Amino acid sequence: MSASSAFHALDAKAIQRALTTTTLGRTLHVLDITASTNTLAVRMAQEDAPHGTVVVAESQSAGRGRLGRHWYSPPGKNLYCSVLLRTPLPRERLARWLSWTPLIAALAAARAISTVTGLSPSVKWPNDILIGQRKVGGVLCESGDLGSAAPYVVVGMGLNVNIQAGEFPEELREIATSLSAEAQRPFNRAVLLAAILSDLEARCDAFLAGHEADIHREYVVRCATVGRQVRVERAGADPVTGRATSIGADGSLKIVRDDGSHLDVHAGDIIHVR
Repeated sequence: MSASSAFHALDAKAIQRALTTTTLGRTLHVLDITASTNTLAVRMAQEDAPHGTVVVAESQSAGRGRLGRHWYSPPGKNLYCSVLLRTPLPRERLARWLSWTPLIAALAAARAISTVTGLSPSVKWPNDILIGQRKVGGVLCESGDLGSAAPYVVVGMGLNVNIQAGEFPEELREIATSLSAEAQRPFNRAVLLAAILSDLEARCDAFLAGHEADIHREYVVRCATVGRQVRVERAGADPVTGRATSIGADGSLKIVRDDGSHLDVHAGDIIHVR
C-alpha cells in the first residue's frame, strides 16, 4: 500500500469492497463530520435500523468516551465508528451478553490491529486498547430497548490510526499513541475497519453460539490488566488498590485488595500502577 492511499478520505465503496462479513457493515453510513457516531447510531437504532448497521465519520465534534469523557477526534487521520448489534436473547442470557459486549469489541479490535499492522496490542479492562503502556483506542457501548423482543447494543470505537505523536493535545502526549507512530508507517483506514468488523462479527457469533469459555480465555491472554497492581476508582466509593487476578465469567475484574480481601469490579476506572 502506498503512503498516499493511506490518507484517502473514507469511502463507502472502498470499505464495502474490503468487507468479508455476512452482516456487519452491509448497511453503511459514511459521514464527513457528526457530533458523535454513537449518538447517531443510537438514534438510528431507535428508528429500527437493521442489525449490522455501521456509522463511520471522518471527524466528530462531540466524540464521547467511557465515563463521560471527551474523545479527541481530529479529521482525516483516525477511525471513529459505531456498530449496531441487535441480538434477541432470552432474559437470562441478556445480562451476560451486555456485560461481555465491550470486552468482545476490544478483543476484536486488538486482533484486527495485530492482523493489519503487525503490532501487538493488548486490552486494558474493560475495553481500552493499548500498545505498550499507551492508549491507542477505546470502546463505548450503549444499549436500549432491553425489555423488547429486539434489544440493541451500539458498539462505538475510536482508534488513533495515522495521527502523529506531536499532533496530540499536550495533555494526551504522554498517555496516547497511534498505529502509525508505533509502526512508523501509515495505514489504510478502510482496510482496518473491514478487519475490525470481520473480527467483531466472528467473536460475537462464537460467544452467542455458546463458546463463551473460548472468548474468555482469549480475552485473558490479551488482557494487560490481569496480574497487575491496580487502583480502582468508582463513583461514590473510595479508591481501592490491589492486584487484578482474573476475569470473572460475567466479565467482571477480580481484585485481591492489599488487605487480602476480594472485590469483583463490574464498572469503574482502572489505573495500572507502574
